[in-house]
Amino acid sequence: MSKKPNDVKKPEASNAEAEVKTEKISDSELPETEETVIDEEMDPIDALNKEVEELNKQLAASRNDLLRAYADTDNTRKRLIKEADTAKKYRFQSAALELLPVLDNMNMALAAQPESDEAATFVKGFEMIRTQLENVLQNEGVKEIEALNQPFDANLMQALMTEKKEGVEPGIVIEVLQKGYKLKDRMLRPALVKVSE
Repeated sequence: MSKKPNDVKKPEASNAEAEVKTEKISDSELPETEETVIDEEMDPIDALNKEVEELNKQLAASRNDLLRAYADTDNTRKRLIKEADTAKKYRFQSAALELLPVLDNMNMALAAQPESDEAATFVKGFEMIRTQLENVLQNEGVKEIEALNQPFDANLMQALMTEKKEGVEPGIVIEVLQKGYKLKDRMLRPALVKVSE
């Protein structure tokens, strides 16, 4: 057999080429990441423990923020419920304040004595209306402040005059000039009174 130029065996790759080339990369050439940089002197387990500790701190802070947000939401809900209950409880306040002067005027008109039988019939009708108006106010929680012959109470009454009266201790209401009223536990209008000295 004759050797042809094409049949020449190619030598195998030299050992020099077959060797894996390794280059040492310096630390400055490594890409920086957001992960915790492991100190060469620090044990990898210590570094991981430190990272776990930091993550636990972040988790605890997030939990606290969540609990605060939940508490704020719960407090807001409770406050809104309380405000709604208060608004419902005192819904009649503005109407009562409008009706009290009407009741005052009716009481003053009925205090006058009728001069004829015909006027007496009208007076009875107005007394029925007054009673009905007082019942409506009472059903809504409006109560008259009892002041006459009571010790003066600055929380419920306003003294417009004082007068010396024999047989009466000082500080006692001797005359009610205008009735006072409360709506449930809230003051609508203080009683205007004359107090003994």
